[in-house]
Amino acid sequence: MILLTHYNHLILLVGEITLLVIFAILLCGFILLILTAYSIRTGNIIFPRFMRAGLLFLEGMMRGLFRLFGFEDQDFLRIVVTLQNTLNKKAFTAIPTTSRAVFIPQCLRSNACPAHLHDEGLKCRSCGLCRVGEARKYLEDLGYKVFIVPGSSFIKRMIKKYRPKAIIGVGCLLEVKEGLDMSSQIDIIAMGAVNISDGCVETEADWELVYRIALLGVNPNVVPEELKKYMNY
Repeated sequence: MILLTHYNHLILLVGEITLLVIFAILLCGFILLILTAYSIRTGNIIFPRFMRAGLLFLEGMMRGLFRLFGFEDQDFLRIVVTLQNTLNKKAFTAIPTTSRAVFIPQCLRSNACPAHLHDEGLKCRSCGLCRVGEARKYLEDLGYKVFIVPGSSFIKRMIKKYRPKAIIGVGCLLEVKEGLDMSSQIDIIAMGAVNISDGCVETEADWELVYRIALLGVNPNVVPEELKKYMNY
């Protein structure tokens, strides 16, 4: 009888602890939702480490809360990318451009692009049909290794071959989010620049953001006049 009483007390205690944990998780989720909504509307990220850890740890629940309160999945992904950039900015700035790489998706090129696919991605001919050639020249002149890639397998192969310490990933929202996750797993500092338009052909990059990220930590004396307007990020 005494053993049964102790067992009942234990079950009750476990139930109470479980309810407290559930309550704490829900409370944390609502706090994260409020912080995220504030960040989306103001552009001001507060408590970035707490937000990133919470959003990733409670990702499934947070996506549900986002939908419940009228946010889209894209809002969730965008704030995760913004948080990652915020947290990586200082470390990225400290790495010289000669140890950085930029990965540009082939979907940015023109339909009439004359470039051909090689072992290290597309070899841009700077034909002027899109802005990729112009961006490649600017970035390479700054010391970056630039790759125009058809998929994530190329990115992994080039990282393994050249071992950059930091990378900039350009692409659609989901691709950038997945690239940042992959970079965290292999311990590479990564910054993401989400495209202005999505799709498979002739998409549009946010070149202003690409340049703002690329110029972090760069000596202004070596920056071309055309890019100096992008030096505040």
